[in-house]
Formats: sequence, structure tokens, C-alpha cells
Amino acid sequence: MIPFLPCTAQEMADRGWDRCDFILVSGDAYVDHPSFGTAIIGRVLEAEGFRVGIIPQPDWRSPESLTLFGRPRLGFLVSAGNLDSMVANYTAARKPRRDDSYSPGGEGGRRPDRASIVYANLVRRAYKRMPLIIGGIEASLRRLAHYDYWSDSLRRSLLLDSKADLLVYGMAERSIVEIARRMDAGEHIREIRNIPGTVVLADEDSLPEETIVLPSHDRLKKERRAYAESFRVQMRNTDPVSAKPLYEAYGSNGVLQLPPQRPLEREEFDRIYSLPFAREPHPMYTLDVPAIEEVRFSLVSNRGCFGSCSFCALTFHQGRIIQSRSHESLIREAEELTRHAGFKGYIHDVGGPTANFRHPSCKKQLESGTCVDRMCLYPEPCPALDADHSDYVQLLGRLRRVPGVKKVFIRSGIRFDYLLAEGNDRFLRELCEHHVSGQLKVAPEHVSSRVLAAMGKPEHRVYLDFKKRFDSINSELGKKQYIVPYFISSHPGSTLDDAVELALFFKEQRFIPQQVQDYYPTPGTVSTCMYYTGIDPRTMKKIYVPSDPDEKQMQRALLQFNRRENAELVRRALIKAGRKDLIGYGGKCLVAPAGKSRGKNRGKHPA
Repeated sequence: MIPFLPCTAQEMADRGWDRCDFILVSGDAYVDHPSFGTAIIGRVLEAEGFRVGIIPQPDWRSPESLTLFGRPRLGFLVSAGNLDSMVANYTAARKPRRDDSYSPGGEGGRRPDRASIVYANLVRRAYKRMPLIIGGIEASLRRLAHYDYWSDSLRRSLLLDSKADLLVYGMAERSIVEIARRMDAGEHIREIRNIPGTVVLADEDSLPEETIVLPSHDRLKKERRAYAESFRVQMRNTDPVSAKPLYEAYGSNGVLQLPPQRPLEREEFDRIYSLPFAREPHPMYTLDVPAIEEVRFSLVSNRGCFGSCSFCALTFHQGRIIQSRSHESLIREAEELTRHAGFKGYIHDVGGPTANFRHPSCKKQLESGTCVDRMCLYPEPCPALDADHSDYVQLLGRLRRVPGVKKVFIRSGIRFDYLLAEGNDRFLRELCEHHVSGQLKVAPEHVSSRVLAAMGKPEHRVYLDFKKRFDSINSELGKKQYIVPYFISSHPGSTLDDAVELALFFKEQRFIPQQVQDYYPTPGTVSTCMYYTGIDPRTMKKIYVPSDPDEKQMQRALLQFNRRENAELVRRALIKAGRKDLIGYGGKCLVAPAGKSRGKNRGKHPA
């Protein structure tokens, strides 16, 4: 049995340790699986010879909850977990969530709001002058001044609010190893100021050459356009090859963001996933941790995403340069899965942020970096795009032939515009024949050209072309498989007219989504900048933002216009949009007049 990293003083003693080198505090339950950041950082440090203890979901009301291992030799590492704590704790309507898939039994309320700040404060109360490093998705996307939807305010860099010594952003394996080695060699944490992928405290008199000075926090609070300008500069400095240091002033001092770390080499990526993960929640839990279910028998094939959807923070966190594991590494992991007691022959996923991205979008990226002034897929695929699925097709074929594997599914997102850009149906046919479990989830997000442009997504015709080819191939194969498309309501740029256009498309397709995602402004995205400023930072032009709660409710209701409880909202929306012609009993009508009933009008998957 693979030993877990210690979570108790007894487990530390069982290893023969008198103390830990680092203590890792996390807002997630401890699941020793490479889909959990805490497990990866802990195992990477362990492989470097450091003693790591983990305190998962401590009692944030008590500093004593951090003292079970005693004082660590080198420092504390703090993460809110795999999710921003505010996203984990609240819905898009700012209502508390009842559950948390990263907690035992899915129980909500086990991590505090603004967990990085709360845990960092606990460390400071428990141990004076203790080196403190924050990281994870929450720290990564709040590393500079950022709009906070839950307080409807512009908050400071999390480095300042947490009072940490150092902030690590992005995928932190390489950064944390270098930090640990230098601390182990006796270097003080405040002297470590030149590691890529970190944010440090600084003043304007000690900045590196080529540093770009962003608008100060005081100016950002006064001028929303200044925030859009600052975000635009940040967007142009997310590539490790071309990025410059960025400085943001807070009074007489400030924070300095060093350029991102270079992507992992394939050998490094493979090495991380060969570490001895138990692939299970720690045995101290009597209830399972729901988040493990989707990933327990899944394989992480890649990192990074050049899709650059406006509402996604991957560009700011993982970057646009794709990193992928070798076939041999993935096959070894698949063979390990077949020996797992609970494995029934099904690999649930082989993917990453975007499953069908297995190599950089073009050949120049690893030497010259990604383009600063254009995206790879939007508004049209770049002429230099290397759209080639041959490596992925070969990998999937090899995984299917692993003894003990019955089926290999793909459940990560598929970029259908990239798939079509290859110019042949080889991968799509392979996907339909072997890797779809009846339904394929894709994300066209909208049908309106105006909204899709704001989202950085392809024109609606591209999705229709993909669906036509998907249906045709399944017909040839004699398979009844369906596309399940995801759509977002109330995204910046979306008016009631656009929501009506989307509802009419659903009516035409005889499809009503079971779930609709109301746009959620989370830190680190282009869309959130639009939401806060009313400006598209890519063009610096004004953009319409449906921020009024009543309008947001109407837009959402239109996407499920056949539900009886939405009827009054749909009528109000259509009247406000000047589309009374869609109230009635005609073929295109969306809702019956007030006081009348259309009877059952249930949507279904398109045939």
C-alpha cells in the first residue's frame, strides 16, 4: 500500500520524523491523486527529499489547528484548494452553496470564505516570523488587483491581503522546488526575488530592467478604464518567452509580478505523474470525497490551452503553450489503473483543459512564444495553426489495447473548431466509434455573433457544421449518440435580443438545456474585466453588460422558455425586447399569453 503524506503527528512519527520541512495547508480534503494540487506539490517536494506534512481543511477559527506537527523547519505553504474559495462557497446568484465536492461527503461549509487570507492569518497567529508562501488557483488569479464579484469591489493583490512572504502563480512545481532548495540552503524567503512564476513585495526604486509599471491601485479604484488598460497589459504578458515583469503600486510600495515559468518539458511532466500517488482520499475520511469520482480512473494528458475563451482563466493560470505527456507515461498509468481494486475496465477521460490539444498550436511557440496580438482560433483559425490529431488518435488506440481496459472515454472539453480545422474526419470518426458514452458534451455557449465575439468563440455556423458531421458519422456507424451543448446566459455583450435569438434556436432544434449557466464573473478572466468596466480590454471599446438582476433573470428564463415557472419572466422579456409576436400559439411562439396554457411543451435532444 502506498503511504499517504502525514496528516497527523502520529503519522509523522511513524515515518521517523521529529518535524516537517514544510507544512501544506489546503481548503480541500486530502486526496492523494494528481488531479489535486495539494497532492502534486506535496509529492514533488517529497521526491526532492523534503519532509512534507498536510493539514487539510483546518478549523479556521483556531490557530491550534495548525500546530499538530509543531513548527516546520522551513515554512508553511497555503492554498485555498482546487477552486477559488468564493466560487466553491457561492453560486452565481451569490447564494451559499450547500455542498462542496472537495469535502468529505460533499459537505459544504468546511472551507472559509477567502481561504488563502484566513489560513495565512492562522499561520501568523500560530507561529511568529514563519516563512509563508501562498499558491493555488485562488492566489494565482488574485495575484494583482482584481475585481471581486462577491464584494462588488476592486481588491488588492492577495500577496498583500494575506501578508504572505511570497506568492506562487500558475502550475507551481518548478517554482516551489527552486524556492525550497534555496530556503534549504539558508536563503531568507524575502531574499528570493527572481524566480519566474512568483509575485514579491517591492518598491519602485528596486525594479528589474524592462519592468512595466501598471496603473496604481489608487488610480484603478477611481478609473475603471484604467483597470481595463491594466488588464490589457497583463493579457499581453502571460507568455514565458515574451512577458516582462509587472509592477503595481500601493502607496509607496507595491507588488512585482515576475514573468511566468516556462512550461514543463515532457520528461518533467512524465516524472511528476510517475510519483507514488495513492489515487484515493486519505483513510481518515469515513465518507468519500465526491471530486475523486470523475478523476479516479482518468488520465491527465496535457496542460495549457490556446483556446482563449474570454470567460476562462486558463490563459492566466496555465498559459497558452500546450504541454503533453508521452504515450509511454500514459500507458504505464493506464496499466496501474487496471490493478486498482475498484477498476472495472473503463478509463473515464484522457484529456486536460481541452482534450484534443496535444501539442503547441504552431511550431514557433516554444522558441518565440505565443503571439501577443492575436489568438490561435479566434476569430478564425490562424493560418499557422497546426491542427493535427494524429498523435492523439494513436495514443487513444494504444490505450484501448492495454490489457484489462474495456473502454476509453473522453469527457474533457473538445474544441470543435480546432477539430474541423484539420480538414478531415479521422479524429471525429475515431471519437464517435470508440470514445463517446452516448453523449458528447461540447460548449458552443451561444448563437449570437455579437455574444460569441465577446466570448472569443467561433461563429455559430462552425458549431452547426460540427453537429452535422457528428450526426452523419454516427448514422454511418449505426450509433444513437447525441451532442449535449452548454450555453451561458447574461454574458457581457448579451442583450435581451441575443437571448431571444438563442431561445428561438432552441425552439427550432426542439432542444431545451436541462441546466443553464448564468455568467459568473470569476477572477482572472477577460469577461470579468468586461463585467466590471463595461470595456472589452482586447479592443478598449465599450461593451454592453447585463448586470441588472431582473434582466439576468429574464435572459436565463428565455433559455428554458418551456418551463411553467418561467412563463411570466419570458413574457416580460419578450415585451421588453419588442417581440410580442412570440407570445401566443403560433409555430415560433415561445410562451402562451398570460392566464393561458400551452400544455406540455417539453424540449428534447435534437434527433
